[in-house]
Amino acid sequence: MIVEQLRRRRGRALALATGILVAATSFTLLTATVSTSKATTVGTVRKNARSAYDVLVRPPASQTDVERQNGSVAPNFLSGTFGGITMDQYRRIRGMSGVQVAAPVANIGYLMVSSSVTVDVSRFLDSDATRQILRISPTITAGLGSYRAADQYVYLTREPLRSASTPDHLFGSKTLEKGTVTKDTGRYRLDDKYDVCYYFNRDKTEKTEFNSELPMKPNLIGEDLTGKSPFDPKLKSRLNCQSGQGKATADIWTGYPVLLSAIDPAAEEQLVGLGDTVTSGRMLTGKDKPWVAAPSKSVYGQHDRYIPAMLSSKPLTSGTLSATVERLDVGDPAELPSALGNPTAARFVQGLHGTQVGRVGADLDPGYERALTDASFDTGAYWTVGPVTYRPAPRGALAAQPQPAQKPGLWLSTDQQPLLYVPEENQGTQYRKVTAHPATDCIGTGYCQGPDSGRLPNPFVQLVGRYDTDKLPGFSPLSDAPLETYQPPQVTGADSATRAALGDKPLRPDRNLGGYVSPPPTMLTTMDSISALTHSRRAPGIQDKAPVSAVRIRVAGVTGVDAASRARVNAVAGRIRAAYPRLQVDVTVGSSQVPQTVALTASARVKEPWVAKGVALRILKAVDTKSALLFVLVLVVCALFLGQAALASVRSRRTEIGTLRCLGWSGGEVLRLVLGELAVIGLAAGAAGAVLAYVLGSMLGQPEAGVKSLLVLPVALLLALAAGLVPAWLATRLGPMEAVRPPVTAVRSARPVRSVAGLAMLNLLRVRGRTLLGAAGLALGVAAFTVLLALTLAFQGEVAGSLLGNAVVAQAREADYLSVALSLLLGAAGAIDVLVISQRERAADLAVLRATGWTNRELARLTLYEGIGLALLGGLSGAVAGLVAVVSLGQGVLHGHLLAITGAALLATLAATALVSAALTVPIRGLSRIAPAHLLAAE
Repeated sequence: MIVEQLRRRRGRALALATGILVAATSFTLLTATVSTSKATTVGTVRKNARSAYDVLVRPPASQTDVERQNGSVAPNFLSGTFGGITMDQYRRIRGMSGVQVAAPVANIGYLMVSSSVTVDVSRFLDSDATRQILRISPTITAGLGSYRAADQYVYLTREPLRSASTPDHLFGSKTLEKGTVTKDTGRYRLDDKYDVCYYFNRDKTEKTEFNSELPMKPNLIGEDLTGKSPFDPKLKSRLNCQSGQGKATADIWTGYPVLLSAIDPAAEEQLVGLGDTVTSGRMLTGKDKPWVAAPSKSVYGQHDRYIPAMLSSKPLTSGTLSATVERLDVGDPAELPSALGNPTAARFVQGLHGTQVGRVGADLDPGYERALTDASFDTGAYWTVGPVTYRPAPRGALAAQPQPAQKPGLWLSTDQQPLLYVPEENQGTQYRKVTAHPATDCIGTGYCQGPDSGRLPNPFVQLVGRYDTDKLPGFSPLSDAPLETYQPPQVTGADSATRAALGDKPLRPDRNLGGYVSPPPTMLTTMDSISALTHSRRAPGIQDKAPVSAVRIRVAGVTGVDAASRARVNAVAGRIRAAYPRLQVDVTVGSSQVPQTVALTASARVKEPWVAKGVALRILKAVDTKSALLFVLVLVVCALFLGQAALASVRSRRTEIGTLRCLGWSGGEVLRLVLGELAVIGLAAGAAGAVLAYVLGSMLGQPEAGVKSLLVLPVALLLALAAGLVPAWLATRLGPMEAVRPPVTAVRSARPVRSVAGLAMLNLLRVRGRTLLGAAGLALGVAAFTVLLALTLAFQGEVAGSLLGNAVVAQAREADYLSVALSLLLGAAGAIDVLVISQRERAADLAVLRATGWTNRELARLTLYEGIGLALLGGLSGAVAGLVAVVSLGQGVLHGHLLAITGAALLATLAATALVSAALTVPIRGLSRIAPAHLLAAE
């Protein structure tokens, strides 16, 4: 009987088999895709969840309000922290249970080292001149600012420059030149020659020696610059004196800030592998400690103190120099030595008229690379800086608050003389407070007296090696915690105007100590050397008692963000908080960078990678929730689609079932007949679906496509039986007379129908059960589409934003939207199935209309209008139901996506209506080819 029924009603069986095939295959592939996506996501998270360290310990009150509110760590957090954790606290933390590595960083201060940038001006020389002067007017460009630097001069003579010294050997010079002797300048000669560079470079006061009328000759007493600014352009102008036939260079003297920090070499090696970065010399070791040289070996004094250090081989600041070059009108070249070799040299040179002959440029990096070429140097004064303060800005951005300009006394030595090589960028906008820490005035004596009593002489630095931070082993950028000890944060322009101002390059640290982006340490010493530096300052500070700026901790036994690893990390963090409640303890395992927009000025906005804590754990929780919901929704959509198709199939056989009941068939026999047919159809569809799933799985790149495709057969059988159970049970509830009676609503009052659209609407109301059944399919599809889309967007909104979250979203997007799209297609397919069966059921009605004079075009319009009405009813109902369901899930799901989800639901309704309308062309064309007499005879 079952086989005969399937053979006789091949079309109905084929349609139902196709539905089962689509549902079973879709369910298997979608669940496999969701599972694969989840596994990939979890794998990505676990692979990138751990950075260089798991816990960050900072001094009290070091966490800013922004960090506290956002659950983040600023990328430049270390640059504004100079002390706050005691050595005893660090040692106790290092000895706590569970701590594998505790790597301290003690920022000591910025040293200012002098060097020069060389520019070649040979091509601007006058090839015929015997003596000439070029003026170079440089501008320093760094980040978003440009700064005018002091004019520099090049004096080139074809005469040889000779060396000589005074009879008492107190002064010697290498820039002596013969020249025309004038009455006013004859007395300023040395060994019958003029020193063409001394007066311009060393003393511009134009005073005679000791304010007497005696001839002023070069001496060792420098010019008194009290009251002068270190940014005075005349003070920083230099004259480069050279002898040659056509080759001339200018050495533009400048300074470079070098941040000196103390580390534990062994801990640093364990944490980041610092030893692999050494390019020359050797790595610091635990045996490197401060020492005092014996008087016989002291170079600078009687008891020179030294500390060991490593220096970065590359500058971590950036800047460029561009300059205009002028050829000066010097008058009679023979008189130039006399004009340059007397106290009025500076006034003479600076007053010369010039003609611009070109431009030169240079990068500032080579100047740093040639700095500190000596094995040791004085630590002198050093400077510390404070953190950047922020305030909220529109659209989730932050605004960096400017600080007052640097105080004039910041760059003065202990004898109130301005430092000569302060970078021009320090005149720019200040975002950090800069504090000077002058050294004691007893260097080389071994002990201090007078105002420095009780303090230590400032030590010299002895370089043991150089290192290159580019050789550090890489950590995943998706989970990179701040490694500011070695790497500056990557700050880029946040809008086109700022990017254009930066030349489409990142905003790197410059030489402005108060600038927004501070350079990380470029000189490292040992923890044992801290006191030799901090106790050599004239005024004691926090660094004397609590020198450590941060402690980075790697916890033993941590492999990722699994429950056991999280428990270990939290246990260590808890012990530290219990021991030192005032310290700031941040759990950084599972962190990831999150772009943060910062407004520096009204016209400059940058984006920098802040570090959001706990990103990996939030992602894993969101993935679990999303995967479970996707699985349930896909299962519900597939099951209800089949249930709808099976119910439509049973309704189309009402007359047949009523006839069987009249012939004596029991309810159980009818139940077995219906379920038997569904089982056979399910097995056939499952077999075909297994092949289809294998092919599609291979095309979609699903792993283990063969194994998963075998699941289609049992899934198809179970879905078919489960979906048909309710319709089959309903079929057994039909009485014989009820089953053969057409399912049409009883007539209450007659209404005239004046249009095809009106008749279509009346037909939908006449057979309400069939109308609701068809609309339910689309309502289900659109509702599922709306809910799935909302969940997908909510997942992406919750996870996205960090680098790790963005990577996860990119990996999961294909599976998410495939589920969303297929839910809509399944709903539309269910409605189409009901409509096709409905049209076959109403074939006699259509034949009557055609027999009474209706044209095929009018019948097509009638059917099309019914389909559109049914589709709109189902689609709009589903959109409303979906939005209600989304709201019931919580405002967080809908937050920020209301318009997008509502618009998508309406578009889905229109798309489903278009699909239904297109599908109706098949039954319309089929019915138009059957004669009305045949249809009425069959009825």
